[in-house]
Amino acid sequence: MILQSSLFTFSFTTYCSTSSHQTSTPTITNLLTSGTRQSDPPDSSGRSGKNNRELLRASSRFCPCGRRHFLEAASTALFPIRPSIASDNSQPDYKTVLNRLHPPRPDWYEEFYASVLNSAMEPYEAEVAAYKSQLFSNLRGKAKKVLEIGIGTGPNLKYYANDADIQVFGVDPNTKMEKYAQEAAAAAGLPLSNFEFIQAVGEAIPLNDASVDAVVGTLVLCSVKDVVQTLQEVKRVLKLGGLYLFVEHVAAKDGTILRLLQSALDPLQQTVVDGCHLSRDTGKEIFKAGFSDVDLSTAFLSNAFFVNPHVYGIASK
Repeated sequence: MILQSSLFTFSFTTYCSTSSHQTSTPTITNLLTSGTRQSDPPDSSGRSGKNNRELLRASSRFCPCGRRHFLEAASTALFPIRPSIASDNSQPDYKTVLNRLHPPRPDWYEEFYASVLNSAMEPYEAEVAAYKSQLFSNLRGKAKKVLEIGIGTGPNLKYYANDADIQVFGVDPNTKMEKYAQEAAAAAGLPLSNFEFIQAVGEAIPLNDASVDAVVGTLVLCSVKDVVQTLQEVKRVLKLGGLYLFVEHVAAKDGTILRLLQSALDPLQQTVVDGCHLSRDTGKEIFKAGFSDVDLSTAFLSNAFFVNPHVYGIASK
């Protein structure tokens, strides 16, 4: 995201956080820890708890009633939160990735960061509103499950979250964003029962494959650690034919004064603004990510100062 000051325009990173509202759907923590077992003492036959579990697992493979398989299939269909990340050895636990890419920060810092982001973006949001209105109109009536990576304080929700039966998953590593995002959801007419805030990063999204109709990301790819991996995660969670809507600031053209200024300020920007890069060719990365179609436009925003130009558009899986 972009924070404006009298001297600089800073981009702030946002991604995901844990759910706080009450719902009948199991929480991520419950889903990821439900398989944990305590050590069992030996039974009367002298078998250890470990041996008993081995026998139970072996017998369950030959269960003639198929109930176990039915329950597994039902749970996968009902809950889009991805429990398999914790047990799939080929893919790291999303919490591990979160802690590695976004190490825990003091609460006061996270709260300050969220409050500043919530109050300082109004000029930028006012200027970009026309582009966002045009872009997000493509979701109306087409997307029932939407993931927003880097949801932050929820400034985009007013553009797409007013459909009665839409369900939104908001991903951000800063949990202090959640209360602001919930307020934005309520203001947009989205019931909190239809809004799930998940603490995570774009490089490891805890949702099932092909589980959402659309992914939204604005001013996010400037700050993720791995742009390529984030875009692959976007593709993974999208259904076939699903849409990825984006607004990102990118590097200016080589050889221009603006590009020289961006290159000079990039190290400071990354240090002060939570990893935001001024000179990434994000638009090119979106084209190279393997989407079936990409419709991309360019804009210059007066309120964004040296954080220009911007690219915005839609990519289809």
